Amino acid sequence: MSVQESLNMESNQYDVIIAGGGPAGTTAATLLAQYGHSVLLIERDQHPRFHIGESMLPMSEPVMKRLGIDWTQGNLKKGGAEFIDEVSGRCTYFPFQGGYRTFQVERSVFDKRLFDNALAHGVVAHQQEKVNSVQCMANEVQVKTDKGLYQGRYFIDATGRDALMGKTFKSINKINNLGKFALYKHYKLANSLESEALFAHGNIKVLLSDIGWIWCIPLTNGRLSVGLVVQKEVPENLKQDALFEQYIQASPYISELLQEAEVLSEVRIEADFSYRNSQRYGQRFACCGDAAGFLDPVFSSGFFFAVKTAEFVADQLHQGLRQGKEADPELQQVGDEFYQKGFKTMHRLIERFYCSNLVENLFFESDRQLKIKQEIVALLAGDLWQEENGFQQGLLAGRSRKN
Repeated sequence: MSVQESLNMESNQYDVIIAGGGPAGTTAATLLAQYGHSVLLIERDQHPRFHIGESMLPMSEPVMKRLGIDWTQGNLKKGGAEFIDEVSGRCTYFPFQGGYRTFQVERSVFDKRLFDNALAHGVVAHQQEKVNSVQCMANEVQVKTDKGLYQGRYFIDATGRDALMGKTFKSINKINNLGKFALYKHYKLANSLESEALFAHGNIKVLLSDIGWIWCIPLTNGRLSVGLVVQKEVPENLKQDALFEQYIQASPYISELLQEAEVLSEVRIEADFSYRNSQRYGQRFACCGDAAGFLDPVFSSGFFFAVKTAEFVADQLHQGLRQGKEADPELQQVGDEFYQKGFKTMHRLIERFYCSNLVENLFFESDRQLKIKQEIVALLAGDLWQEENGFQQGLLAGRSRKN
């Protein structure tokens, strides 16, 4: 333990206190520590811990490079995204062939790498400690946990869908016209021609369903993540396990892939997918990652928004701390405007997926229009802040359906 770290722990005073040790919290913590600020990271659980969201977007790679993370190690390279309608037989493929690479990761392992990386950069971290209350006052921040009281110059909420500050301010607004919930399991696949092909290209597969869609994400060591996202109402007598099995077995591709597979987990559920937080920043605080907002996972944007919002928040906060302006409630305005453009773009894209038959009407036809296909690929890769994407401009100019 360094002398500075020891002093910080004794005084319980830091430049920045962050609640949440997932990708958003560890990214913000590492970047701020790289800038030279003292950071306390408080995590409710203990790493490694299970988390869903294994499929990464290429535009996450620049953030990983800033963190000093080599994500080529231990992960499965992801070639792109396939969209498949098994009923009609139509399909399309969006390859990620730009300057950045991307991977399918095991989140429990990868999140721990990010956490350990924050420690290596000098972040002070407490695990198995829960933040109970936060007071952001004119002259300081006070954070009370079940184990202590800490003072800081600024607070970052990276508590994920617990959304600590959003719930405090009652500023969480659900987005109701996207997916309702997801059921998912992990498997160990048997050797077959189908599994060999899947692991060779590493693509995520999105299979259309009459009640939503199914994801198929290959992982390292022959493992597979399979999930059913439900948008429409289902019979009340069809419980979770039965619902999952019915739709997975109804897919010829998935049922063939899972022959003789070893089941690695019970059916898990994630609910209340989509929401936005209308109070993402204020006097001496900012929210990043899922605490700022979360969207249906069809385009794998969760991890990407976590690290990008953390990057925006950390860079703006560094300037504020350096200039002594961290108490300015509008400190995060510029970064938040960038975030909102990306979040709104992805929201509109997902909304069109559910409400406008986007895949059938546009994705499956995109091979006939190279420019449109390239613009779609850019958005699916996470390139959400370019100026000349005509497809994106159309999404942003269009109307959004009311929740």
